[in-house]
Amino acid sequence: MADFRTTKPQGSPEPFDHLQFERPETTGTETYADLIVNYLYQINIDYIFGVPGGAIEPLYNAIARHARNNAENPVGLNYRSSIPRRRRQRAPHLSAVIARHEAGAAFMADGYARETGKLGVCCATTGPGATNLITGVASAYADRVPMLVITPQTALPNFGKAGLQESSADAVDVVGMFEHCTHYNSLVSHPDQLEGKLYTALINAFRRPRGPVHLSIPMDIMTMPASGKFGNYHIAHHFRQPKFKDDASYDIFKDSLKRSSRIVFCIGGGCSNIHNNIFALAERLNAEVISTPSGKKWVHPYHPLYRGVFGFAGHRSAQHALEHEDVDLIVAIGTSLGELATSGWSESLLNERLVHITNTYEDLTRSPMACLHIMGNLRTIFEDLLTDIPDKRSNVHVINSARPRGSKYIPPNITVEDHDSCLSDAMPLKPQSVLRELAQTFPESSRYIIDAGNAWAWATHYLLNTEPGAQRIAFGFGAMGWAIGAAVGTALGNRDDTTICITGDGSYLMSGQEITTAVQHQLPIIYVVLNDRALGMVKHGQRMGGGEPIGFELPPVDFAAMARAMGAEGYVIKSLHDFKQLDINSLCNGTKPVLLDVHIDGEEVPPIGSRLKTLRDK
Repeated sequence: MADFRTTKPQGSPEPFDHLQFERPETTGTETYADLIVNYLYQINIDYIFGVPGGAIEPLYNAIARHARNNAENPVGLNYRSSIPRRRRQRAPHLSAVIARHEAGAAFMADGYARETGKLGVCCATTGPGATNLITGVASAYADRVPMLVITPQTALPNFGKAGLQESSADAVDVVGMFEHCTHYNSLVSHPDQLEGKLYTALINAFRRPRGPVHLSIPMDIMTMPASGKFGNYHIAHHFRQPKFKDDASYDIFKDSLKRSSRIVFCIGGGCSNIHNNIFALAERLNAEVISTPSGKKWVHPYHPLYRGVFGFAGHRSAQHALEHEDVDLIVAIGTSLGELATSGWSESLLNERLVHITNTYEDLTRSPMACLHIMGNLRTIFEDLLTDIPDKRSNVHVINSARPRGSKYIPPNITVEDHDSCLSDAMPLKPQSVLRELAQTFPESSRYIIDAGNAWAWATHYLLNTEPGAQRIAFGFGAMGWAIGAAVGTALGNRDDTTICITGDGSYLMSGQEITTAVQHQLPIIYVVLNDRALGMVKHGQRMGGGEPIGFELPPVDFAAMARAMGAEGYVIKSLHDFKQLDINSLCNGTKPVLLDVHIDGEEVPPIGSRLKTLRDK
């Protein structure tokens, strides 16, 4: 069989393996803000994303001092890591990245965390700065992205005095607002609390399920001297995932695999870096493989055992694989089994043939109908299965693992909704063909950061890039504009591979100003705006669901001109010929972002039927 497995880790690596701790030298004049910065540098964080303001200024002062002191002689941890060298190269100091809106800062931290596997860090000033962060933090919470959120308070003696932008419990209670979108959320009310609470927050960010944590720190505490209290704890070893498994359930599952004649593996978004193991086992068992929408990023779409996406914007071939009358075992791996992953909680997946394997206990509450639940480290489970299950694979038809082009773009193992439109060169451009053109034009290692709206559906169904780990979608919360900031964080986390943001005109009008951050940092991100002069998912949702046609129109906007006005490059794309005129190598290796204003056929219907069915059923 052709080797579809990759040899290098892709996306969400484990950056804390094999770290050796060296306590940093201090000058004896550091503040508690310096302590925070030093801890973050110890755990190999390169950037703090945020927007400055009066109350958060002590933290930015500490970042500036750190940069000045460490520019030539960096301090902190001595990293001896198994991560490929390009992923552990770092600047000599931690840097501030200034977003244009606080939600954009949180989106950037999210993208950085997904690309590097490290902690995303964002901050904002008190009051509206903190409340502006909440959408981005909630998005990271829903998608289980580890993130440290730092907001300040007015000075402690001024609590309750109606100070400017006060956000204590006596005013607009910011800590209360973060309570339900963080895994740890605390006000630091005394300087002696800060180090312990920071330690607790960092551990909770990486505890399963991973996610954001929040510290609210009065500005007077951040400016206090921290002599003798500097970097007392080594914390990185707490971030590693324990290599355990439920042995009793594992033994039952192993025997079930040996007895079953027709098996379907369902790969979820939590299958980071174990896709090779899953496909190797599938080959031994001649099992079919499907994925959830978020799990699609971990598969090679041209593998002959892969049947496509089940769930939102999924493929009929995946549905047919699940519903075949001879299937006697369905194995869902690394998925929380939410609405989009289950095609609206369909019994095609959620039935008595299901085995649910996860590393997060709360996921199991959504699969009470399963015949077996297995908790544990996913890598451990599948490495052990490859040892315990004998190799008795059948001969499987093999196709070339190279990136197919032209009419071979759609693999024979996947059934798409509109094959002809995917291969069309008509004007206005079919969004299906735009996704094909992107996958065939840009480097295979490109990262695709995909925004909420119709871009979700088009990319999930038609974007068949061959690099596992390269597609990123924030399915959990569905925040429009997420991809625009997340692309900045992704590109800062990995300057070696091309970052492509696929967004709609509606999303871009919400967050498009963040392109100026990419300009400032000389990031050659490719922003692809699918321009149909509408909130496309709203328009088609109303039509398909029988709603009133209202509120979806957008005015004509020259997004390429907007980009050029902000210091980026901008091109209007109205035909495939326009695509082919682009100097792709120059765009990918330049020093500024590029916006492609792609005029698409707004009458093409996105594959969103399962989502609409869920809405109608309610």
